[in-house]
Amino acid sequence: MRIVTALGGNALLRRGQPLTAENQRANVRVACEQLARIMPQHEVVIAHGNGPQVGLLALQGAAYEEVEPYPLDVLGAQTEGMIGYVIEQELGNLLPAEASFATILTQVEVDADDPAFAHPSKPIGPVYTREQADRMATDKGWAIAPDGDMFRRVVASPRPQRVFEIRPIKWLLEKGSVVICAGGGGIPTVYDDNGQLRGVEAVIDKDYCAALLAEQVEADLLLIATDVDGVYVNWGKPDQQVIAEASPDALDADQFAAGSMGPKVGAACRYASRTGGTAVIGSLADIEAIVAGHAGTRVSTQYSGVRYR
Repeated sequence: MRIVTALGGNALLRRGQPLTAENQRANVRVACEQLARIMPQHEVVIAHGNGPQVGLLALQGAAYEEVEPYPLDVLGAQTEGMIGYVIEQELGNLLPAEASFATILTQVEVDADDPAFAHPSKPIGPVYTREQADRMATDKGWAIAPDGDMFRRVVASPRPQRVFEIRPIKWLLEKGSVVICAGGGGIPTVYDDNGQLRGVEAVIDKDYCAALLAEQVEADLLLIATDVDGVYVNWGKPDQQVIAEASPDALDADQFAAGSMGPKVGAACRYASRTGGTAVIGSLADIEAIVAGHAGTRVSTQYSGVRYR
């Protein structure tokens, strides 16, 4: 099978951890140990989050006052290279020497008139206390939103329209390479009034981009890996239930948390309804069982309604 896997941010940096290179490498190693189990039998594309990493680079850049801070699209490109390097190296330490890997800097077209630009919603960077967040909003002009009992910077999250590097991604897959691409949802780009491509100050949701990527590479499976074993209704309540399988028409992404499970459900439904393929949301630890069809929340037009586990 050809599988597109979207790694959640928790696979790279766990909530509350210091943003050190050592912590990120240790987490990537854990993720790669799971992914390596399915690679000998399948073609694999890896997409990943980058919110904490982009936020860290932005803070580091702001500390150097000799030049203006670099824009988010440039920082996104930097994180694609940094995270791809670590994933390649950790996979290379697990798989046979003849295994090949490639990280592709991935530009993704968005609509300059997307309404998301008027309503920033995508969290990036570390968490702050209320006092710290208020200071950042005042000093830097950031939009700030609650994140649990803390606060984070939020930026626009336009929907992805096109993956520009789709042809080299396909070429590499056809030659047997594991491809790491669309990191952080890809580098958001638009055509300006002169027809020139340029980056924009935004972050594309990585799950929606992974769904588009899976559609364009004609994947057999979209696997959205997270830290829970599936999609729950009434999460955290005594009557919570995990969904085993559902049709895309039976799921409403709006009933799930916008900063957490909502985009994953929306992306899974989009991929399943547009391609007729199967999308699965589940735990990275269950990756072999997910690929075998025995774990996670499965979304497909082959199902009718919702069935709970």
